[in-house]
Amino acid sequence: MMGGVAEMIRLFRIAIIDDSLPDLLLAEEAFKGLEHPVFVQTYSSSRTAIQVLQRAGATLPDVILLDINMPTMNGFDVLKALKADARLSLIPIIMLTTSNTERDVHQAYSLSANSYVVKSPSFGTFVEQVEAFVTFWRNSRLVNWPERLLPPKR
Repeated sequence: MMGGVAEMIRLFRIAIIDDSLPDLLLAEEAFKGLEHPVFVQTYSSSRTAIQVLQRAGATLPDVILLDINMPTMNGFDVLKALKADARLSLIPIIMLTTSNTERDVHQAYSLSANSYVVKSPSFGTFVEQVEAFVTFWRNSRLVNWPERLLPPKR
């Protein structure tokens, strides 16, 4: 309590858009074990993710992790749609993919991706990537933060 008023505290919110159920389950598992808890919302359909995020009054994530290789609407199409929406355009979008081709990296950045991370095939190293990702973005000033985040565990 600060001055008799409870502080607004919430979890760091991450949305993951990836059509691969095994990859979504691995990501959820990696985020579960973090020192700083986070709220993770997963979407296995790019179209559903866009519809939910564009809904008026939707609780928006602080950061979006986006796969490239998806059927129907690939990650680049999703990136274009999210960046074209005025309400969503400033949410950092990180391409999280197995592709390390120069063409994909260039295309992601040319479409205004905020970062490009190649998923490690090793779960242990992937957890380290996730920890570094969360630490970086928790310490960055993001557009959806009128509220305070949950303080680090002591």
